[in-house]
Amino acid sequence: MQFKYKYFNELSVSELYEIVRARTEIFLLEQKIICQDFDGEDYNALHCFIEDNGKVVAYLRAYKIDKNTVKIGRVLTITHGIGLGKELMNKSMPIILEKFNGLKITLNAQSYAKGFYEKCGFKVVSNEFLEENIPHLKMEYC
Repeated sequence: MQFKYKYFNELSVSELYEIVRARTEIFLLEQKIICQDFDGEDYNALHCFIEDNGKVVAYLRAYKIDKNTVKIGRVLTITHGIGLGKELMNKSMPIILEKFNGLKITLNAQSYAKGFYEKCGFKVVSNEFLEENIPHLKMEYC
């Protein structure tokens, strides 16, 4: 398995295809989220992912939402419960901190994943809210 991070214009066609395939598999097919995945943020995002034999098995994107804040989103692992999420976060966070010059980092975590993100250094900063009909919590990296 190989960890990679690239901006949109650095992604190969195959990498982009595998990212889209993974996002579709998890968010549309597994979680039944019906939304516009292509929201325009990918162009400005840093894409962090783990590949296994050319397939994206873990992924997230990070992008500035204002001059002081970076948002992490579209966090996924294809196979659950084997530590890919932890590996992805452990390898991505130092890169995100470096590339975005230490700006505040936020994410909207699905509520069931609160404990996972707390172990990654995030804290809850909001009440629960619905996003795509799924309970979420806003969290910030400390």
